[in-house]
Amino acid sequence: MRGLLAASALAAVLALAPAVNAAPVPPVSPQAQAAGLVDVRTVVPDAVIDLRYATANNFVGVPLYPPGARCLVHESLAPGLSTAAAQLRSRGYTLVFWDCYRPHEVQVRMFTAVPEPAWVAKPSDYARSHEAARSVDVTLAAGGRLVDMGTDFDDFSPRATAFATEGVSAAQQANRAVLRTAMAAGGLAVYSGEWWHFDGPGAGTPRPILDVPVT
Repeated sequence: MRGLLAASALAAVLALAPAVNAAPVPPVSPQAQAAGLVDVRTVVPDAVIDLRYATANNFVGVPLYPPGARCLVHESLAPGLSTAAAQLRSRGYTLVFWDCYRPHEVQVRMFTAVPEPAWVAKPSDYARSHEAARSVDVTLAAGGRLVDMGTDFDDFSPRATAFATEGVSAAQQANRAVLRTAMAAGGLAVYSGEWWHFDGPGAGTPRPILDVPVT
């Protein structure tokens, strides 16, 4: 079923993250360096990287990123993500990254699959948000399991909106608030339409389209 990660696969991702992140993070590509992008693991060493678009477990149903795709963010997000992760870490939570920098051609494929601007941003002649590497899609893990937020990633329903109450329990609302509060402490603002999407400084500013590989 779309959007549901097998329990065994998720357990493997969460279990391997500390070991993987203990190893040195390889340098990013020259194109990424020139664009000011960094691997998020250099900012949040204990980050769990579960890039859904590098798998078939996404709303398009096929991998959109190549094997070995990395979570790249603009360096301007680094201080904020570090602050958010530290706040969450002190409470026993770990940040899980579902998406970071997203190439323009991937955005085009996504909008072709779901041409609904309320759920998938319509590509333009400029880069914003994920295409500019200034937004991230994240959730929380604790005790080796994902925290219950009420919906999975890319759930195209009213329950997925950031401040939804109908169909979202009080505990799930509280979990979303924990994530929002920590991200806000780092200067990242939630997008009201998706509880998992957070914009860094300047995310909405139109910029030239990046030509940066995600590997």
